[in-house]
Amino acid sequence: MHTLDPKGRIFLPAKWRDELAGEVVVTKGHERCLYVMTKERFEMRRTQLDQLSSNRKINRDHNRIFFSSGSEEPVDKSGRMSIPAGLRQYAGLEKDVVVIGVSDRAEIWDRSEWSAYQEGIHSYESLAEQLD
Repeated sequence: MHTLDPKGRIFLPAKWRDELAGEVVVTKGHERCLYVMTKERFEMRRTQLDQLSSNRKINRDHNRIFFSSGSEEPVDKSGRMSIPAGLRQYAGLEKDVVVIGVSDRAEIWDRSEWSAYQEGIHSYESLAEQLD
């Protein structure tokens, strides 16, 4: 568990500080979490999403929200970064937060939202069986 300070800053886990040093991109994620990724990974995601047909409204809507909410944030030498107020509001971040690693990104969750999400997953095994 991590704590958001009164200025909306958080310390990233020590094991990720080298990879996330310098500057990261924070944007809206799914299920009311925030995605944190290196600028390089964000550009890779941009390339993937650019492949979606802009003729489909759902693709346009997703990309508008994903990219317009993105914010480049510096990570200081101690591994601390700011989370913009609009993104904190979207994710319901107030004080206690959870930071998890998921493939190519970190996710920041409000602690109670993360707990509720986990409670909603009845069985990890049943999830695995439904994967494509």
